[in-house]
Amino acid sequence: MRFEKLVRPSVKDIKEYVPGKSIEEIASKYRLDPETIIKLGSNENPLGPSPLAVAAIKEKAGRVHLYPQPDALELRNAIGAYTSYPAGNIVVSGNGMDGILDTMMRLFMSPGAESIIPIPTFSYYEIATLANGGKPVFVEREPDFNIDPKKIIDKVNKDTRMIFLCSPNNPSGNSISEKDARKILESVNAIVFIDEAYVEFADTGITKLVKEYDNLIVGRTFSKAFGLAGMRMGYAVVPEWIARDYLKVMTPFSMDVLSTAGGIAALEDEKYLDKSIKMVKNGRVQLSGGLGKLCKVYPSDANFVLVDVFPRSAKQICESLLEKGIIVRDCTSFRGAGKSLIRITVGTKEQNELVIAAFHELL
Repeated sequence: MRFEKLVRPSVKDIKEYVPGKSIEEIASKYRLDPETIIKLGSNENPLGPSPLAVAAIKEKAGRVHLYPQPDALELRNAIGAYTSYPAGNIVVSGNGMDGILDTMMRLFMSPGAESIIPIPTFSYYEIATLANGGKPVFVEREPDFNIDPKKIIDKVNKDTRMIFLCSPNNPSGNSISEKDARKILESVNAIVFIDEAYVEFADTGITKLVKEYDNLIVGRTFSKAFGLAGMRMGYAVVPEWIARDYLKVMTPFSMDVLSTAGGIAALEDEKYLDKSIKMVKNGRVQLSGGLGKLCKVYPSDANFVLVDVFPRSAKQICESLLEKGIIVRDCTSFRGAGKSLIRITVGTKEQNELVIAAFHELL
C-alpha cells in the first residue's frame, strides 16, 4: 500500500456518492420478482425513454465505429433551438449534469478555493469541489428549505469561486425565485451555478438571465423529463466567454454518437415531453393528497415529493417499503437533511396508488 500516499489529500475527505437503490439489488436482497418492484428512488421517468429517441439511436447504431463531432455542434444547435440560445452559449457533457459540474470545476476550482453550498441539496457539488482541491462552505436552508440570499452572500470572500443553487432543489423540490437569484448574482464576484435538472416540471426557470449576467451558469439534463438517464447527457447555458474556455478543458469526444442522436430526437418529441410533464404534475397532486393525511408533504416543482415521517425514522420506513418491493429514497445521506425525510419519485397513477396504500399500512 506504499503508493496510497500518491493520492491527493483532498480525496481522503470525500464521502462516496450514495445513489438510489437498484431493482437488481433489492430483488436479490429480499428475494423478490424484479418485475414486481416499483423503483421510485432515483427520479427517473417511469414512462421509459422517448420513442423518437429510441428510433434515432437504433438508426445510428451502425455508425458507432466512427468518432463523434468533437464539439457536438449538431446537438448544441438542437439544444440552442430548445432553449432559445445560439450554440455559442451551449456546452455539453457525456456524463450528465455530473460531467458539466466536473468540467466547470476544472475551469474555476483550485486548491484552497471555496464553493458555497446551501444544504440539504445534491451531494455531488461537495464531491466535485473536494475532488478539485477546493473547500465546500455550507449554508443551512430555512425550515421550508428556501434559501436566504443574505446568508449566502455573507459567506462570500476572496477565495469563493462557485455558488451552487439547485432549482428545483433536490431533495426538497422547491425553486429559487428570480428575485433571489438576481440578488446573489449582483452581489458576488463569483460564478453562480444554478442546477435546473428538474426545470421542465416547474412553471418557470432562470435560463433567461444568462443574457444579463456574465457570472451565471445554468445546468440541465436529459435524464428526467426526456427519459434518457441511462444515456448520461448533460448541458449548460452559459455566457460565451465561459463556453470558449469550457471547450478547451472538456473531455474530447465526450458526447457519443448514440447519445447525440437520441438527444436531438428527444428534443423534437414534444408529444412525449408534454405527456411526461402532465403525468408528473398530476402525480404530485395525487401523492400530496394521499400522503398529506399521514405525514408532512413539502410542496414540489420537481418530479418527486419530499415527506417527513417524524417521529419515525426514514431508514425504518424505507426498509419496510423495500420489503414490499417499493424503492424510495432515504434522505439521511443528504448533508443537513436529518433522519426523517423521504424523497418519492412521482410514478404512474397506478404506482402512486401502491405507494400511498403502503404508507397507510406503515404510518
